[in-house]
Amino acid sequence: MAIGNTKVFSKSDFVMGTSLEISAVSTDEGIAMLAMEMAKNEFLRIEKLISSWDSLSETSQINKNAGITEVQVDSELFQLIKRSNKMSEITNGAFDISVQAWHDIWKFNGSKTVPPSQQKLDSVLALVNYKNIVLTDSINAVFLKRKNMSIGFGAIGKGYAVNKAVAVMQKMGIKGGIVNAGGDLKAWGTKPDGSPWQIGIKDPNNSDKVYSWIPVNNMAIVTSGDYERYFVYEGKRYSHILNPKTGWPSTGLKSVTVMCANAELADALATSVFVLGVKKGLQLINTLNDIECILVTDNNEFLTSENLKLNPVKIE
Repeated sequence: MAIGNTKVFSKSDFVMGTSLEISAVSTDEGIAMLAMEMAKNEFLRIEKLISSWDSLSETSQINKNAGITEVQVDSELFQLIKRSNKMSEITNGAFDISVQAWHDIWKFNGSKTVPPSQQKLDSVLALVNYKNIVLTDSINAVFLKRKNMSIGFGAIGKGYAVNKAVAVMQKMGIKGGIVNAGGDLKAWGTKPDGSPWQIGIKDPNNSDKVYSWIPVNNMAIVTSGDYERYFVYEGKRYSHILNPKTGWPSTGLKSVTVMCANAELADALATSVFVLGVKKGLQLINTLNDIECILVTDNNEFLTSENLKLNPVKIE
């Protein structure tokens, strides 16, 4: 039962190039609305920090000075880059924020419908390597070793922003809610009647449908799918999830859903597993504590990590 006049208040917006849906459980509409507005503002603040298309951002300054000089940055950005490099180590390079150079060639923004040549991809091969991101802890400085190198946070930035937005709302006394940024979400607390939040996992063959519902509390769920941004050329689908080691879109999986307490970690791992593929991806998740995943393969096979108990689902 709902306690008193406790209700769920919601609002929608658009940030970081994606939809933002926020819900807050509260007895006070004014506090709930203010908390959700503050959460949105946190997204906007982080976007200014990590944006590679905003020429004034610290990330852009790092990219402009690639191969020239190190750039001192805010501690928050420095630590995000440091954690990104750690994720690259854990995944043996399947996660790499320097993959931006290849994204600049593919341009998954609707402007290109033909894949680049191998020669074109090879021309920037030397620019994609997280080991060439040099960090100086004592002064929070970042240096990209090679000229024309660039970094981008497309595979971790939204998850980080979700974490920060949730923290803002919790600090304001919101005991339960959901922050969902285009499929990167975190839910905490419960609904007003005490029941858990039910999060739907999209069917990769029809994103308007849900193939599984998962009850969650204080849990992040992030799904990466080849249906998010892609184009079809001569009957073949080319997705935006690129393999940092080849520059080509990752194949073998249609969607990867990762569940853990940390939205940033779930975001990075969802991309990493997609790149690693079924066997290596599951091996990685199964070695990590309190982290689970659901995979849907190109053949519509439904797979889960070892400790995740779900009823088998038939993907049409």
